[in-house]
Amino acid sequence: MQRLSRDDVVKAVSRADDVTIAQIIGTGATVEELAEAQAWLANDEPMINDLRPLAQGRVRELVDILSELEQEGDEEGPADPGSASAVS
Repeated sequence: MQRLSRDDVVKAVSRADDVTIAQIIGTGATVEELAEAQAWLANDEPMINDLRPLAQGRVRELVDILSELEQEGDEEGPADPGSASAVS
């Protein structure tokens, strides 16, 4: 299994800054483990219902990093009306 590259992380986690990208790569995780962590974050109930064990090891580390990134994004609130992203 191949370890994550910067390109892998940028493709999978569009809002990640350089520090977060480095943290994710630093876990030593694979692309598959990153995908599993994202699946846990997206909806953990079906995974629990499939009797999958809770995320552990590198996947758990990734879940923690990604959930922190998600929380930071939620705290930023709506886009500034004057910003380019808010223009229709």
